[in-house]
Amino acid sequence: MPLSKYTFPGLYMEEVSTGARPIQAVNMSTAAFVGQAPDAGAHLNQATPINNWSQFVKEFVPLDGGTSTPLSHAVAGFFFNGGSRCYIINMPAGDSIAGMEKPRRTGLKLLQEIDEVSIIAAPGCTDAGSHDALISFAEGSNNCMAICDPPLEVPDTDLLKIVATAPASKKPDRSNDAPGAGPANPSPPTGLRPRVSAKGCGTFYFPCIIVADALSPKGELVAVHPSGHMAGIWARTDAELGCHKAPAGVGLSPRGVFNLTYRVTNEEQGGLNSAGVNVIRFFSREGHTVWGARTLAEEASEWRYVNVRRLVNMIKESILRSTKWVVFEPNTLTTWKSIRFQIEQFLRLVWRDGALMGASPEEAFFVKCDAETNPPEVVDAGQLVILIGVAPVKPAEFVIFRIGQHAGGGTAETV
Repeated sequence: MPLSKYTFPGLYMEEVSTGARPIQAVNMSTAAFVGQAPDAGAHLNQATPINNWSQFVKEFVPLDGGTSTPLSHAVAGFFFNGGSRCYIINMPAGDSIAGMEKPRRTGLKLLQEIDEVSIIAAPGCTDAGSHDALISFAEGSNNCMAICDPPLEVPDTDLLKIVATAPASKKPDRSNDAPGAGPANPSPPTGLRPRVSAKGCGTFYFPCIIVADALSPKGELVAVHPSGHMAGIWARTDAELGCHKAPAGVGLSPRGVFNLTYRVTNEEQGGLNSAGVNVIRFFSREGHTVWGARTLAEEASEWRYVNVRRLVNMIKESILRSTKWVVFEPNTLTTWKSIRFQIEQFLRLVWRDGALMGASPEEAFFVKCDAETNPPEVVDAGQLVILIGVAPVKPAEFVIFRIGQHAGGGTAETV
């Protein structure tokens, strides 16, 4: 208050800003699906937000009901499994999801300015080129992960362990394909597994699933690709437990699944798991269960688990969105202290939610922003450098029971 406002002796109470800018955790469960809708001309080449299945039917299904497509199956599975918001990109049949052959933005390019999308999939696109486009887009973003689909029929599960290569020939003629059909598989393929993602931004699930057709009046059973259902499970896990929880295990069964196109054995899964293929299994007691939480990173990579990649994505994006106030601020000790305090308070909440390892915050994370990270040459270049380290919680993927005998009976030790 200006001094001129103090007109008489007494006490004056003023409200002033403390300067606190708490960081809010971003939502990591908004998905985007690229493909052909039942109504081939609806919102063509637009990124359309959808908040429920009824809205999708209204916007992307003809009045006569139309014919289901891999895209509509995925969207139905997403919402039925716990998803609450997604973007739909309805593409002309035969167009590449990468949109590389068009001078304007199509396909995945339409998502470049929508920062809320953190899960992307192209339901039914099972070729190497489509997988590469999905993973490349995710790797180029700050908070996105791709879910890649397998073919509906896999002649040999060993092919899932071998990385596929895109065909060198020109794009095949798709003029005779049925409306809504996904891109054809490379012929002959060297394998079916998507390429390695060094950053762990891609995932791959097998097998395909048998569900009731949401657009069929009789609810006919059809084989569909799992990406939509898996995106819904990711969203459900986020809402119930947090993105630091691996979206797999008992209690996370894909809803609406009547059967699988292939039943994987324990022996088969051993090799598939090492190759980064997440298997959907059937167990007599638990039913259909997602039994894998790997990314397409190398097996020894620090990014080999889905929840670790998604947690770090959440932390990065939350900090990026909430610290824009620092831009153009004086690059001084006061600013360094403010941003360090802001990030430390946010990471303390993440640790309290059980997302970080350690018995204390000091063991779980560190934030460094001082004269050491910002020497004169860095300040003169107009840069402010903050060093952040976190220790994410990793899933107990292998629980080993060692059982021995002694004179009094049996004992068990868990390690």
